[in-house]
Amino acid sequence: MNELLSQDKSIYIQLGEMIETDILRGILLEEERVPSTNELAKLYTINPATAAKGVNLLVDEGILYKKRGIGMFVAQGAKAQIIKKRKDAFFDNYVKGLLEEAKSLGITRDELIAMIGGPGR
Repeated sequence: MNELLSQDKSIYIQLGEMIETDILRGILLEEERVPSTNELAKLYTINPATAAKGVNLLVDEGILYKKRGIGMFVAQGAKAQIIKKRKDAFFDNYVKGLLEEAKSLGITRDELIAMIGGPGR
């Protein structure tokens, strides 16, 4: 988790995304303890309440869970859940618009596939 926080979106959302990315990259494994909110706050020089909000967002999604008195851990199936969530977002944010624009320009399916990287690209 060494990415820098930006001003583009809320810090707690960025923190949650960084934890998700670490899970996807295998830096944090399922059933492994994640840094505490105080550790995250210190690491990123943010308010512990902001760090807690980011972690709790992932708890609400079932990506992390709390072991009372021990800390937060990566849930079983978290990696698959994050992949599905990000694929859905990728489709909504990029593919839908691409397909709509291709349709409005009269680009055929085959032309679109060739543009994306079919044979000869």
